[in-house]
Amino acid sequence: MSTLTEPAGVRPPRPALRHRLAERGIDRTLLLLVPAVVAMIALFCYPFIYGLGLSFQPQGENAGHGIFASYRAFFDDGFARGSIGTTFRLAIPAALINVGLAVPISYRMRSEFRGKRVLLTLLVIPITLGTVLTAEGILEYFGPVGWFNSTLRLLHLTASPITLINDYWGVLFSLIISGFPFAFLLIHSYLSGIHPSLEKAAATLGAGWWQRFRHVTFPLLLPGLLTTFCLTFVLAFAVFPSAMIVGDPDGKTHVISIEAYEQALQKFNYSQGCAIAMVMTALMLAVIGAAMALRSRLYIGATGGKG
Repeated sequence: MSTLTEPAGVRPPRPALRHRLAERGIDRTLLLLVPAVVAMIALFCYPFIYGLGLSFQPQGENAGHGIFASYRAFFDDGFARGSIGTTFRLAIPAALINVGLAVPISYRMRSEFRGKRVLLTLLVIPITLGTVLTAEGILEYFGPVGWFNSTLRLLHLTASPITLINDYWGVLFSLIISGFPFAFLLIHSYLSGIHPSLEKAAATLGAGWWQRFRHVTFPLLLPGLLTTFCLTFVLAFAVFPSAMIVGDPDGKTHVISIEAYEQALQKFNYSQGCAIAMVMTALMLAVIGAAMALRSRLYIGATGGKG
């Protein structure tokens, strides 16, 4: 009996891509990540690496003083160095206030009540306004002849306008207004993931609403609160339009982003501007790292050390 053989010089058909990936234990759905990875490399990784390299190439009066001359020039300048503290004094309170306000509102919004959709719409509208329009609104409302001061004078509560713009408070208000919707939506999603049966079980044991929130909901929500704090902190730390429009960019609200902008786009010292941007990145990563370390410790404590 004869057997069929492949003709000489003819290769067997190559398996389809999905079969080759399956043989190697690779999930085909991972290919959907390719466009996102390419976009991340092109829009984030490459500019970051390019800026990092440029920060070690001092220009102008810093040239010839070593690769760290741009960083030394920033930290040797007391006014520029002080922008770090100014930024933290704005970013941390804004993030804490946004998270603190979002928790009780999100907790109340879990239940159904009349007008919930209208209230939800009002809470997230600032996302559509943007920081520039929000800052312009603050100028109109809290300005010397704005509605706020006009109302105070009408009620004879003050004889002279209260200064709330071109100052620290105006920038802080802007950060709270623009950052609160993000904090609210994130915390609301975390709360939606906590099953109501857990609180109902505690209620059957006689726990009041405060006890249920404190001992059941809050411990489960705390890791999400730290994540939300990190995101809102990053948004506030990178403040620029509010500090320029509502604040005092050459004084009390001279934040680190303004310092980077002035060095790169006004003085055309790109190396110095990139160095300041790298300092910003390091500071934000330090805060995020501390918050994530705390989050991990809370998770380990809640699970009793079981992974």
